[in-house]
Amino acid sequence: MSVLDGIKVIELANERSAFAGKLLADMGADVLLVEPPGGDASRNYPPFYKDEVDPDRSLYFWHYNTSKRGAVLDLENDADRAQLQSLLDDADVLIESEPTTRLAALGLDYPQTSERNPRLIHVAITPYGRNEPLSDLPSTDLTLMAAGGPVWNCGYDDHALPPVRGWGNQAYHTGCHFAVMSVFTALLARLESGRGQFIDVSITAALNVTTEAGSYNWLVNQTTVQRQTGRHAATVPTGETQMRCADGRWVNTGVPPRFPQEFAKLLAWLNTLQLDFPEKVFIEMGANWEGNFNLSLIGSDDTVTAIFMAGRQGLATIAESVSAQAFFEGCQHAGLAVGVINSPEEAFEDPHFVAHGMQVPVGHDDLPEPVVYPGPPFSLPKAPWRISGPAPRLKRT
Repeated sequence: MSVLDGIKVIELANERSAFAGKLLADMGADVLLVEPPGGDASRNYPPFYKDEVDPDRSLYFWHYNTSKRGAVLDLENDADRAQLQSLLDDADVLIESEPTTRLAALGLDYPQTSERNPRLIHVAITPYGRNEPLSDLPSTDLTLMAAGGPVWNCGYDDHALPPVRGWGNQAYHTGCHFAVMSVFTALLARLESGRGQFIDVSITAALNVTTEAGSYNWLVNQTTVQRQTGRHAATVPTGETQMRCADGRWVNTGVPPRFPQEFAKLLAWLNTLQLDFPEKVFIEMGANWEGNFNLSLIGSDDTVTAIFMAGRQGLATIAESVSAQAFFEGCQHAGLAVGVINSPEEAFEDPHFVAHGMQVPVGHDDLPEPVVYPGPPFSLPKAPWRISGPAPRLKRT
């Protein structure tokens, strides 16, 4: 059982909103994907299953439309438009990313549909919001990432190089996550009021509040954060955290030891490996420190600064002596946040991800064997996640 059992969602196909429909469908909602004649454009996005170029073989489309049912409706056609209105009369949620005035012109916008179905929750996911003309201009995931701010935070210490975009439709995903959270909130509100509501999701606004310190540093004191290799963007450069291990692979050490127990575990690890270096004495001081280790004194207190820097040097010394995987596992044992720098393929095969259910075989009626899909992006005990079936096949005329 899922808290979304019985919740009927109508999704008007669009790559900007597809992830929201997928999340709700995989959590148990009954999601009907409404495509235009000929199917959604993303059916033609590569890569394709076994390189078979076909609207029913796009791995991109498969991923974003699991657990959904499908229908093809031409909203410019009176009969099809009436059929959609009939579906909305019985729906709980509408998700769309249409041009800002299109549904109103078709008589299918919230003011019209809510008169017939006051319980309907209408979610519009647009580049800049429903009331912003920019939303009707051409955009891509990349341009939205740049406009929203995250791209400014991503890249290398060498600022002669351009910023680095995040792959994986992060702009669309961010907007869709805000949409899904809003749907949950609106469903809770409807339990009290008995009425739905219109939800206006701006992808760039959602991105702008996910820039960590980037936005509020500027809003509060007009300072600009600078991107750093594998580290949080900051107004003041911080120490490098990437280290090359004995096997040639790289790790990101994240945050070095900060508490006595962490220094103690690091010291024990160094001793086990029989590794010494001049600053090791400061790690011993950290392990025997009484009370909390005050990080705010780094840079102003010589002893605290020396202990903190020795912790990072200790990690670097170990990294030079062991493989990246051994370094990662050892830091996990010590309670230190580090990560091996993996390719997407390596990450998908990592035993940790596999153990957490990140590989999900999904059967296709027309294929000889299951296809492995990415697993749940989060865990909600009251809305258990599962892929109930593959993406709908294109209904051809």
